[in-house]
Amino acid sequence: MLTKKEQRLRRSRQTRARIANQGAVRLSVFRSNLHIYASVVSGDGTQVLASASTAEKEVREQLGKDKGGNTAAAALVGKRIAEKAKAAGVEKVAFDRSGFAYHGRVKALADAAREAGLQF
Repeated sequence: MLTKKEQRLRRSRQTRARIANQGAVRLSVFRSNLHIYASVVSGDGTQVLASASTAEKEVREQLGKDKGGNTAAAALVGKRIAEKAKAAGVEKVAFDRSGFAYHGRVKALADAAREAGLQF
């Protein structure tokens, strides 16, 4: 019997293998109970081109009393990662949800990144 974490990691391996086959730049997402993190990783997986999270000082100041574990915070991170990726010269990415369901905070981050001009 697999634990909940092992099930998620198994799902993420399938996605990462598919993205690695394409050789595409990927937007990787990780969520914990308190924070959400996003990274743009190069096609060969060796370099992080851009990153954003609710743990960053500027983001925490923008959120104020609000914590990083909600959809509003995820949308803010999605917007920031899109801006940082564009500054790094990345327009098109493959979305890697790391085995998390495309729902709630993960979906909010993806939608905000799309609105800010990132294509996937």
